[in-house]
Amino acid sequence: MIGSVGFALCSMFAAFAQTAAALILARGILGIAGSTLMPSTLALVRTMFQDPAQRTKAMSIWSAVMASGVTVGPIIGGLLIQSFSWGSVFLINIPAMVLLLLIAPFLLPETRSAVRARIDLFSSVLALAAILPITYGVKTLAEDGWTTIPIVVLAAGMIAGFVFVRRQLTIQNPLIDIRALMERRTGGSILINLIATFTLMASALVNTQFLQSVLGYSPFVASLWSVLPSVAVGAAAPIAAKLSLTHGRPRIMAGGFVLSAIGFGVLTQVRLDGLLPLAFMLVGAGLVAAGIVSVMTLVADYVVGVAPADRAGAVGGLIETSSELGGAFGIALLGSILTAVYHNAVSSLLPAGLAPESALAAGQTIAGAAAASHLLPAEAASQVINASKEAFMTGMHVTCLIAGVILLLATAVTAVLLREKKTDVSAAA
Repeated sequence: MIGSVGFALCSMFAAFAQTAAALILARGILGIAGSTLMPSTLALVRTMFQDPAQRTKAMSIWSAVMASGVTVGPIIGGLLIQSFSWGSVFLINIPAMVLLLLIAPFLLPETRSAVRARIDLFSSVLALAAILPITYGVKTLAEDGWTTIPIVVLAAGMIAGFVFVRRQLTIQNPLIDIRALMERRTGGSILINLIATFTLMASALVNTQFLQSVLGYSPFVASLWSVLPSVAVGAAAPIAAKLSLTHGRPRIMAGGFVLSAIGFGVLTQVRLDGLLPLAFMLVGAGLVAAGIVSVMTLVADYVVGVAPADRAGAVGGLIETSSELGGAFGIALLGSILTAVYHNAVSSLLPAGLAPESALAAGQTIAGAAAASHLLPAEAASQVINASKEAFMTGMHVTCLIAGVILLLATAVTAVLLREKKTDVSAAA
């Protein structure tokens, strides 16, 4: 509830921000406030549903609702931006938070840990000192190659990460329980969750740009088309939860990764001059999302289920952290690969004699090419647009191919790290 108040206030601040710096600050604090909500909901599921079968069903509903929110959010956002000012996308958060504050005291039970662990703020600083430089270093190296500054920054982040891990192993109340992560199935589940969100970013990156920049749909129309894959997502989580009860989580998780890899394979076959490019994109995106949401549902169910009830919130935070890290690194690395392939492909496709400033803008992103084309004669503008679209499709295919290969490798990782021993099966029986 405290996080909900903070989320509402920060949304108000962001909606009326007058400068880019103020908006960035508001979004940063908004993220901090929002990070209190997801782990808390996972902890509530853990404490409210003690029966494993009921908890699995509850987790599947939790995942389906989360996926639906992610799908509906862009639609509402697109409609608000087209109808009102950009600040309205933040103001819409406030009624939802007010509603939560009104009904939560009546519907949700309060649970507390018997031990009041002290939060190690220095560990939080070390975590940021590791994550931010590593993200910057990976992104810059992917875009610009092996240059001195990103290598030094990446090394500094890795050193901070080493100090962070050492500190977690020595202090009484660690921010992250490293020893718990060393347990094969717990640590493996967190790793698998990170891989899942990492590859999910590839689909999110290419699908949005394909719909808007390649096919030319408005943000609102593009978001409406994005609803269709959510039908598969809504069904995937409950089905995966039910199948896991009879076939075991590892097999269903591996199957989810294979399904997502097939989806990325479909996305590599999308062609502007081919058969039904929009339909291929929607089918591929639906398979990717359905498979990955299935995996993430079973990860959350397992990790939260094995955690002590009074540590469910902390474990939920660990799952959320792995999701955020996977998403951040996915955007940084896969987004950089998409940009790098686009840059290399478009340079050979642009028409000769193009002004340097126009060539520079068109060579950066497909959006830059669209902006540059407005300043060119009709024939040259058409050539620039066509070149940028062809280059983007090349980058899209390469990015999806890499994501698909990563998922197939993750299938093997799942089989190794989450394999169930005979003693495990006997204990479950």
